[in-house]
Amino acid sequence: MSLRNLEIGIKSSAKTSMSATQSNNLPLWVQDRDRVIAESTDVEWRYQIPPDYSRSKENLAKESIYNHLEGTLEAIVQNLVRTFEMEVSFKANPQQWLSIVNENFRVSTNGGVEYTAADLSVQGTYNLFMADSEHYKASEESFESSAKVFHTTFPQGFPWEVLEVFSGPPNVTFKWRHWGHFNGEYKGHAPTGETVEIIGMSIAKVTDDLKVISLEHYFDNNLFLEKLTSGGKQTNAENQKSACPFSSWFKKSHKS
Repeated sequence: MSLRNLEIGIKSSAKTSMSATQSNNLPLWVQDRDRVIAESTDVEWRYQIPPDYSRSKENLAKESIYNHLEGTLEAIVQNLVRTFEMEVSFKANPQQWLSIVNENFRVSTNGGVEYTAADLSVQGTYNLFMADSEHYKASEESFESSAKVFHTTFPQGFPWEVLEVFSGPPNVTFKWRHWGHFNGEYKGHAPTGETVEIIGMSIAKVTDDLKVISLEHYFDNNLFLEKLTSGGKQTNAENQKSACPFSSWFKKSHKS
């Protein structure tokens, strides 16, 4: 579906919903993430097998603020970002990412350094989006170690959803929410059991066929990290009791 046809469809539906037929005619990368995974053949999966988002879907069904109707602009944007996140996290070869214009793609956080798809593939989203700070040293983390940190911190997952879309293509501006239950230790800090929530804004420049050219994210990562250290440092005995061997985490890492 072209950008022009998408805009016409959105206007004619008054941003409520398009028919299922229209939704199925949309590009694969803005359809349901599970369908993208199912149709991703001959892919170099980072952990050898495709990711399993069944747990994430259960949490989304229970805890999402919005359940956007299929075919709405909000649902399309949400699917696109979720596909992008899945590809960064689980497709080892960025040339196989469907959701972006690989050679032109750039992403930045809070007006900072712009990174390429290759940068994301090597370092991971956590490292590039948060950088070095008092409570997180991105320069000391690898893709795998950063993923392990946050899988440990949020053992029930760290879901993401679109709250509101302010403008449509080609420059899509939207508000989003990321949340998780702080039930696992964070770098030696005791879990509080609190639901930790991040509210942010993003601007995605997209092509006529809805591939991402650039992404600009804006959110307060210091506030997020302060919540993860609010429980105080655990004792050595507590750390040993709550420690999760890397091998166990690795086996479960494909489940989100």
